[in-house]
Amino acid sequence: MILTALPELLRPRALRPGDLVVVASLSGPLHAVYEPDLEQAVVVLERMGFRVRRAPLLEVGRHRWWSAARPAEIAEELNALLRDPEVRAIIAHDGGQTVLGYLDLIDVEAIVADPKPILGYSDISLLHLVLYARTGLVGFHTDVATPGLGGHWQRVSAARGVELEKLYSTLLTGTEPIGALPATPSWECWRAGRTEGRLIGGVINRIVLAQATPYALPLEWFDGAVLFWEEIGGQAAYVWSYLQVLRHAGILDRISGMVVGIPEAIDGLDSPDGSPTLREIVLDVLGDRDIPVLGNVEFGHAGPNLPMPVGIRVALDAQQRTLSLLEPAVRPFTVTGPGG
Repeated sequence: MILTALPELLRPRALRPGDLVVVASLSGPLHAVYEPDLEQAVVVLERMGFRVRRAPLLEVGRHRWWSAARPAEIAEELNALLRDPEVRAIIAHDGGQTVLGYLDLIDVEAIVADPKPILGYSDISLLHLVLYARTGLVGFHTDVATPGLGGHWQRVSAARGVELEKLYSTLLTGTEPIGALPATPSWECWRAGRTEGRLIGGVINRIVLAQATPYALPLEWFDGAVLFWEEIGGQAAYVWSYLQVLRHAGILDRISGMVVGIPEAIDGLDSPDGSPTLREIVLDVLGDRDIPVLGNVEFGHAGPNLPMPVGIRVALDAQQRTLSLLEPAVRPFTVTGPGG
């Protein structure tokens, strides 16, 4: 079942010090070379004040083809975590290519009964979009554990690391709006303007794929939304084509703004042979749609992710290069609530 009217947001309850966060293989396997990064990610989460546990499928060397396990096995483990009242948040260890295999096996009733933050990006974008469509659950589009908290976070300055930890802790525990996300000089105004709307997005290829499933977001949900997206790999022409799909689907006619992440390893961008920049591709497809566009924002595969919570209302001012979260992603803790 898909909600048809714009949903009331389903916010997880705020985490508290000592709450249990589980790192799980929600898509790809854990390779031995990345075990130290995973261990470092656990350190980061513990430094935020949480207890951390690995889910059973998260074992070095365990895999089935390109996945951590068969889709049904991953779904079974995810559902067990969703039903366990001790588990207060789930963070994907990495992305991958498996979520499409178990979208129809997720226990959505468990999510509604006891909503929990599910953190991650890349393939995990599908979970955020589909669960938002099916339940209204806020999607925590954030760094994954292994290449994110344990990888990219370890290569930034000490000040940036502290900033990220505080930001993520506030996202999970704070019941007041975060406000303006910390901007950097990389942010670019690609089309001026200001708007407010619900944040919807993820990896652009996963947005397109999600809309091809029975769990697609209704078109009306994009009315006034701020669409955020990023991409890794492939060709510049693919990005142009994905944007054209969103145009044909009517999505670009409904959104009120766009935020584009830093591209990663995309062939044919801004090369000496006269290939276009990502900005040129975006503006080419948008045509005369006069909406604000903010580019080169730090979310996605290129490095440490700023949180982009799906479903949360934001304010975007492209000319001033600001993006502000106007609502909290979690609700206050109550002793009578599920899992309380």
